[in-house]
Amino acid sequence: MNTLRVGRIRHRLHARDVALFARVASRRWPGAEPVLPRLSTSANHGLLWFGIGAGIWALGGVRGRRAAVRGVASLALASATVNTLAKGAVRRARPLLDDVPIIRHLPHQPVTSSFPSGHAASAAAFATGVAMESRGWGAAVAPVAASVAFSRVYTGVHFPSDVLVGAALGVGAAYAARGLVPSRSQLPAPARPRADAPALPEGKGLTVVVNPSSGAQPQLIDPVRQLQTALPQARVVVYDPEIGPLPEVLAEAAKAAAESGGALGVCGGDGTVNAAAACALRFDVPLAVLPGGTFNHFAADLGADTIAVACAAVEAGSAVRADVGRIRTLPDAEEEASAERGGAQPGADEPRYFLNTFSIGVYPELVRVREHWSPRVGGPPAALIAVLQVLRTARPLRAKVNGRARSVWLLFAGNGAYRSLGMAPARRHDLSDGLLDVRIAHGGRFARTRLLATAVLGGLARTRLYASARPRRLLISDLPEGTSMAYDGEVVPAPSSLLLDKLDEALTVYRPVED
Repeated sequence: MNTLRVGRIRHRLHARDVALFARVASRRWPGAEPVLPRLSTSANHGLLWFGIGAGIWALGGVRGRRAAVRGVASLALASATVNTLAKGAVRRARPLLDDVPIIRHLPHQPVTSSFPSGHAASAAAFATGVAMESRGWGAAVAPVAASVAFSRVYTGVHFPSDVLVGAALGVGAAYAARGLVPSRSQLPAPARPRADAPALPEGKGLTVVVNPSSGAQPQLIDPVRQLQTALPQARVVVYDPEIGPLPEVLAEAAKAAAESGGALGVCGGDGTVNAAAACALRFDVPLAVLPGGTFNHFAADLGADTIAVACAAVEAGSAVRADVGRIRTLPDAEEEASAERGGAQPGADEPRYFLNTFSIGVYPELVRVREHWSPRVGGPPAALIAVLQVLRTARPLRAKVNGRARSVWLLFAGNGAYRSLGMAPARRHDLSDGLLDVRIAHGGRFARTRLLATAVLGGLARTRLYASARPRRLLISDLPEGTSMAYDGEVVPAPSSLLLDKLDEALTVYRPVED
């Protein structure tokens, strides 16, 4: 009895599925014939979504890059699930094309199982993954995804139920991926101390220096226009090398902010933000960080993914205190010994600061090579060239770390503890924890190969070639002549001895108002 009932239900569902397919096939859809078949074909093997993902990556800033990565990752999971498991579990013949106009037929008819639709699954997974990181980009992608899903019925290669189930599996794959790697909105707000900062309605009292040469990603809207629209009373200075060095321009803006009781704003990459932070410390003024560079790591960790939310924080006076990493040169052995005892004083050179990371070893060379090739071939190809060259030519350097001689491929120090995968820092949840996130990749026999293998296998925390710690200070000495160091993306010659420590909660910086 139960078997008969199930059979009847399946028969009725199939009959309705066929009837709905016939209605779509027999109905004339104005304007669809030249578009939908081509759109359906363009989504083969995910090519359409990879192209859209690349566009979002290029135009969407920090949030767009996260959305593109999550969309592609969700697509990959959905495609693997549907094409290897679901289609193999359910064998269903494709619809007959007798009622479908020839002009709608695809050039190459698929021969795999009709149930479920892999195209619908990929479309839904990509759109859902993108929306999880950016509602705006998700809304832009959704109509394209829906059109691709519908095109599979329109061209006669799937029944409607194939598309509906495929789309449901795609949405499920996106949520499964989010369960493995939480989206930014799922993560708890960083625990940072609140700070007093002036609320500046319409930006009155704010001077913003915009550096258009910060390696910025293309944006849909000009950042200067965004600033002038959101904060019409702010003074916007577009930096031009002809008006003087960038640090001097930032210092003048910071001085003006101090005299008026306002704030200093900066729109640029991490190097520009670093220079602005030094001026904000010098004149004791709040800093507003507006994303305008290639990576915007500090802005992203503040939650200021877009210029709009950063401007809203300025108007509301929402601010926190953040730590600043400090690099001090130790010119002689006497001061080095003093540093080891905890009593170091700055040397003749002014200290340098870092908001994100400091490193010596292969990374400064990678940055140097990337910057050399980037104007010629573009950012991503330049990064690939840099990685290949560094892996081929780099050698470990000898130095003392806290008085102990070491052979080092890479020494990384983060301003605050990073959450990460393997050796790659990903995000900080607290910008005022008072700690340095120190990671050292040691040299040794077959170190390059072993480090690469353990990184791929996720075993870096268990290999003797890799060490990590979270101290408050770090002494590095006996660096060979010609060694470079990188901090916040800037590469400069390193002194023979230096001390890394923290200025706890030294910087007042605007951050978006929490929901």
